[in-house]
Amino acid sequence: MKQLSGCAFAALILWSVGAFAQGRAPEMDGTLTLSGAWAIYPTAVAWADAFQKGHPGVRVDVSAGGAGKGAADAISGLVDIGMVSREPDPAEIQRGIVPVLVLHDAVFAVMSDKNPFLADLHRRGVKRQTLIDLYITGSAISWDSLAGRTTNRSVHLFTRSDSCGAAASWAAYLGKKQEDLRGVGIFGDPGILEAVKRDPVGIGFSNFSYVFDREGRILPGLALVPIDADGSGVADPDEVFAGRAAAAQAIESKAYPVSRNNYFFTKGKPQGLAKAFIEFALSDEGTRVVEAVGTSLPLPKTAREEELKRVR
Repeated sequence: MKQLSGCAFAALILWSVGAFAQGRAPEMDGTLTLSGAWAIYPTAVAWADAFQKGHPGVRVDVSAGGAGKGAADAISGLVDIGMVSREPDPAEIQRGIVPVLVLHDAVFAVMSDKNPFLADLHRRGVKRQTLIDLYITGSAISWDSLAGRTTNRSVHLFTRSDSCGAAASWAAYLGKKQEDLRGVGIFGDPGILEAVKRDPVGIGFSNFSYVFDREGRILPGLALVPIDADGSGVADPDEVFAGRAAAAQAIESKAYPVSRNNYFFTKGKPQGLAKAFIEFALSDEGTRVVEAVGTSLPLPKTAREEELKRVR
């Protein structure tokens, strides 16, 4: 290797100092790894694509597998960032996890659009207590309690088999934990949606990210179960969502009761590529990526600025 002369070395140092003084840091390179929540996955992939275009020397690998996997991988150091679509557990904080709020969304009850009691549910909605009777106590086993009339049809209940934020958030709304949920366990959002579409008397739950198509319509074959949030016995117009725009408005206004936060987990305060990626995700450019993808909701600017202060 050719050695630099003293003058050349001094010139290089002066150039580097000047570059930093002008805000031009050396180009980043290396590999960044993320794993975890299905809910965050589509947005994280889009963030990764945009980040790599701005930094050609960086490779960002993103994989789904559930919030539980994201948290475990971050704790064990298998990935740089864990994607977690639920609130951090105190035990995770004690093990050195630093959670950074990056998005928010919600979990929706879903059923087949061929469900014979769809009109009843769109008229009545479903009360939280009825969902508790279904998913927690098991005291509601037929569609009678949902439709408000004799149906002679049993409810086929679906839950998640993987440790995930959707199930944790759904269970928290019902006052319990994921392991308390009844139903046939299905892996991942795509799996549970397919199971519900194929079963006219089935009911499940899914992330906001997965129930709408790119145009914001509810996916073919599916219907959202209106939650009677005020307990009036009637599904009010703002509780029946025809598409993503109405659902997003209810989440943003906090009218929808199963809203939740999405986090990036890092082991210790984020450094290097992880820090740069998080800063990008929370930037105005990163927010435009979120809005373009449309599978999650960006944080308000003030909230993003607060999170950025925490990681810098």
